[in-house]
Amino acid sequence: MAHINLLPWREAALKAKEKEYYTILTAVSLFAFVIVLAVNFYFQSRIDGQNSRNQFLKNEIAQLDIQIAEIKTLNEKKEALQKRIDVIEQLQRSRNVGTQVLDEIAKIIPSGIYITELEKQGNSVQLTGKSESNNHLANMIRAIELSDLLSDATPESITADDGSPKLLSEFKMKVKIKGLVDESATASVNKRARKR
Repeated sequence: MAHINLLPWREAALKAKEKEYYTILTAVSLFAFVIVLAVNFYFQSRIDGQNSRNQFLKNEIAQLDIQIAEIKTLNEKKEALQKRIDVIEQLQRSRNVGTQVLDEIAKIIPSGIYITELEKQGNSVQLTGKSESNNHLANMIRAIELSDLLSDATPESITADDGSPKLLSEFKMKVKIKGLVDESATASVNKRARKR
């Protein structure tokens, strides 16, 4: 009789097992919550880091856009300035063009041709004169084409004067001056410069 236990040991064992079960369940739940919280914190920190990098890149791109716009305006100013410099250099070269043209015409006119009128129009010269023969005019045109200052000799008219005792023919010829800036081009560059 000494080994008979009359206490409700089955209920006590069941209660102990339930207590152990709830303790393990609470520990597992707490552990799972901590893991979920840690994973959430890790990925949130990664997202925040990426967002901050994205914002940094956006700020840098905005600054680069501003610098690109400044570079474009500087390039436009540089091109306009270069055009003005080119015009000034051409004007500088053509400063003494009047005396150079007269000197060159005196060199290339063969005997038998007489210039009666010379008129400058932009970057070309209108020659009016008299010639003893068309061969002299052809020689003069060849000399103009070989010239370093003059080019594009274009005869506009050749008329024979029957009333003249020497049978001189009158001619009109247009000749271009090489390297001389056109006045219309200078005016357009000056207008663009004033607008800026």
